[in-house]
Amino acid sequence: MLTDLGLDELRAYRSDFRAPVDFDAFWAATLAGQAQYPLDVRATPVTTALREIDVFDVTFAGFGGDPIHGWLRLPHHLDAPVPAVVQFPGYTSGRGAPTDDLVWPASGYAQLAIDVRGQGASHAPGAMGDPHGSGPAAPGFLTRGIDSPHTYYYRRVHVDAVRAVAAVRSLPQVDPDRVAAVGISQGGGIALAVAGLVPDLAALFAQAPFLCDIRRASLITDEEPYAELPRYLRTHRGAVEPVFSTLAYFDGVAFAGRAHAPAWFSTGLMDPICPPSTTFAVHAEYAGPKHLAVWPYNAHEAGGSADLEIVLAGFADVLHRETEPRVPSMSGGTS
Repeated sequence: MLTDLGLDELRAYRSDFRAPVDFDAFWAATLAGQAQYPLDVRATPVTTALREIDVFDVTFAGFGGDPIHGWLRLPHHLDAPVPAVVQFPGYTSGRGAPTDDLVWPASGYAQLAIDVRGQGASHAPGAMGDPHGSGPAAPGFLTRGIDSPHTYYYRRVHVDAVRAVAAVRSLPQVDPDRVAAVGISQGGGIALAVAGLVPDLAALFAQAPFLCDIRRASLITDEEPYAELPRYLRTHRGAVEPVFSTLAYFDGVAFAGRAHAPAWFSTGLMDPICPPSTTFAVHAEYAGPKHLAVWPYNAHEAGGSADLEIVLAGFADVLHRETEPRVPSMSGGTS
């Protein structure tokens, strides 16, 4: 069934979220404070049975110098630097196995698929813990360190993500001017944050993005992981405004208004996890060229492989030729 507003209402919907006045200063100071840590990018070849794709186990220094892990997958026999995608996983998932998810390198891209710190217990394994503690939190990650934006879990995650872009740009096999951020659900929310924090990012793909219009999401879905917020606030009754004051520094609506890379978004109108109005909210606010695929009878998978076909065609247009970027028309879905 539909989980949110009707399509006409969704197209007209605008979030009432407003970013804190010091949003830009907060993130500028956060990123500047991490510059003291060298990236220390290391890539170790991994032996696989793949014949046309080379795989490397990559580490680089993320927030606080913590080592972040990822798989670098490259088309075999490169004779020139290629465009790259940095890929972020869904909630509680990790980078998986070296031979997972080969579409991007098979399409001519360098792909850095990174872990999200502390995650990797479901869907696909991860290798990165989170050595930074926090105060009381609901089970999961959404309320960890939520007493302050400075201690909040996703501050560390977003720094890791920004430094992942810097890490892949440092590789000799990659054209640093042609790097995109991609992800599904949590990964889409992280990729959107990267687009807002890395001004010269080349492209964005955010499929059913999480962490967007967060307060609304907490009121209209009781599915995980947004359900972690009301679970926490049921016992911390006086913390409602402080909690959403912290989350305001991490809302995708704020990052969307600061992002300019050509972007592809996607949502399913039957999505109970990331309500479609939250994706419409960031799409409406997004400051760069943009397109939104709408799938009336799909849930959190949104367009699935159909989305990927659309984005592969769009990225080829933007990242594989030296012309003015544009977002091509969609084939499939309802825009």
